[in-house]
Amino acid sequence: MTSKFTELAIDCADPHGLARFWCSVLGYEVQDEDEADGVVTIGSPAVPEDKNRLGPVPPVLTFARVPEGKTVKNRLHLDVSPADREQDEEVRRLLGLGARYADVGQGDERWVVLADPEGNEFCVLADRRP
Repeated sequence: MTSKFTELAIDCADPHGLARFWCSVLGYEVQDEDEADGVVTIGSPAVPEDKNRLGPVPPVLTFARVPEGKTVKNRLHLDVSPADREQDEEVRRLLGLGARYADVGQGDERWVVLADPEGNEFCVLADRRP
């Protein structure tokens, strides 16, 4: 038996705001909110009961409020691949949602490095279709 990747936890200052950003990026929806603990979990929309989901269920993202801010480059980051548009169009869409360009010393690469509203770096890939 092996383990399955089911959840990625992300520390942040504003769980609701970051959850809204990533819901817009990934087409996810809020699945759980714990106001007392400052935790918001988002995931892929539920499949109607009479339909089958093709492929594996994507992992959920859980945003947890923490008092300290981000200080260095992420040791772990997300890569996203545009599903229905070219890379440059997706980068423009994500910038419109509140992302910004990030320089992590990547040089001249095929991917574009952006940061979410709290500064967490992620990459927009050019040549992978989900």
